[in-house]
Amino acid sequence: MTSTKPLRLASLALAVALASGAALTSAPALAQAVIVAPVAPPPPRVEVVPAPRAGYVWDQGRWRWYRGRYVWVPGHWQTVRPGYHWVPGHWVQRGPHWRWVEGHWA
Repeated sequence: MTSTKPLRLASLALAVALASGAALTSAPALAQAVIVAPVAPPPPRVEVVPAPRAGYVWDQGRWRWYRGRYVWVPGHWQTVRPGYHWVPGHWVQRGPHWRWVEGHWA
């Protein structure tokens, strides 16, 4: 009579490995809400950009779509990521609507 215990353990280990791999590959990347506005944003406001700060980059102010209207969000400092440059967020027209593209490091 042969033992099936090693075979069951190997099958179990394979099942766990496959399940773990599937969980890692099927998990969504950092999901971000898609912001869509029905009208163009107002022109940007003129901001006084503070004097440069070592280790930081200025992220300009922007119009944010909030509860059916645009509201101004003032600029702020972003901590520099060595080897990257800051791409500011911006509005892009898609057909009759406007979509917000979040600022990011590239």
